[in-house]
Amino acid sequence: MSAPPPSTVRARRTVRITIVLLFAAWLVDYADRLVINLVLPSIGEEFDLGRGQQGLVVSAFFLAYALCQIPGGLLADRFGARRVTSWALLSWSVFTALTGFAWSFAVLLILRFAFGAAEGIFPPASMKVLVERTTPEERMGANGLIMSSNALAAVVTPIAVAPLIAAFGWRSAFFSTAALGVLVLMAVRRWLPAPLTRTDPDTPGDRHGLRAMLREGVLWRFALMLFGYSTIMWGLTTWIPSYLHDERGIPLTSAGALVAVPALASAAATVAGGRLVDRLGGHHRTVLVPAMTVAAAALLLMAHSASLAGFLVFATVAACAASLTYMPIFAVPLRGLDPRHVGIGSAVIVLGGQVGGMIAPPVMGVLADTFSFQVAFAFLVLGAVIVAVTSLVTPQDAASFRAALGASHHDPDPSSLTTEQK
Repeated sequence: MSAPPPSTVRARRTVRITIVLLFAAWLVDYADRLVINLVLPSIGEEFDLGRGQQGLVVSAFFLAYALCQIPGGLLADRFGARRVTSWALLSWSVFTALTGFAWSFAVLLILRFAFGAAEGIFPPASMKVLVERTTPEERMGANGLIMSSNALAAVVTPIAVAPLIAAFGWRSAFFSTAALGVLVLMAVRRWLPAPLTRTDPDTPGDRHGLRAMLREGVLWRFALMLFGYSTIMWGLTTWIPSYLHDERGIPLTSAGALVAVPALASAAATVAGGRLVDRLGGHHRTVLVPAMTVAAAALLLMAHSASLAGFLVFATVAACAASLTYMPIFAVPLRGLDPRHVGIGSAVIVLGGQVGGMIAPPVMGVLADTFSFQVAFAFLVLGAVIVAVTSLVTPQDAASFRAALGASHHDPDPSSLTTEQK
């Protein structure tokens, strides 16, 4: 058997290094966000905050994060994905460290908003980095591996950070995660390989593309699906630690270990969802409808479980089923978008997810204060319904997705495509 040509070897190496570096960047990105969930009880005690106010601390991040998705896509398309990724890593690490110096509720809100803005430009830049360094056939499998870092961060963060909080106080958690961000920034700057294909971002067609893309209803339908998914995942991630601590009387360190169980299931399901949807060539409805049906049933059973073991089992099933849909939501758009417009196109979709993360925590906090945690967790079923129903009215493959886009996006510039895409 002859050896593969040098171009193939280079392409494979590019894909592997890109996956490793983006995995590390997303791991730190998610860990920085999750720290706030672990310290909410401590912050609530220090600043005398109710659960609704604690939810606002989380929402301040998501408000800025959501507002910066489309600007982040514009920056990535205009200045290059690698450069914007580096900007994001540096700036969010700075604001993470500054959060450890917050001296009031108002200052905490401001810093979390700034932190959200810094992280908000990262997802579209990350998507563009991936698209420029992979072929369509391997893209969602690669992205599944990268995004499994989110669930893995939910495992590692409580285990690593809870002892720091217990020993040195809640502020120490932000200082340590900020240091990790700086290390990943240095790795990205040093080792991120060049794209397999280059595009010229500064063209009249791209500026026209911005206005056209924002008017595309099909993109907003995919954004609505990610809204439903994020409602479930951020609702669970934000409030399970507080529920275990406040309602079950479990110490923070033990709660962190228990949260690791559904998080590990989520990581595995995210990878599986990416590989599955690559084999299906899109067709996300095949995955989304049954998975979200299972998630909805598990959420209801979790909310009304009398035993701790039952609560954790159903929480794991719900998280696993929901995570199976994460990559399928992105599969068709990332296969069908013109590479020149991946930044802004993916930003529109990610925006929907961040709105879900912005709304779910305070709504659940109010429901928990007004009624009970059972009502708050049952609220998450709405997210599963949104995903399943919207999947029925979205294109199921790249060809139908391109057909649903405006005429200006039907025929990508051949010079911007990889050999495989041509």
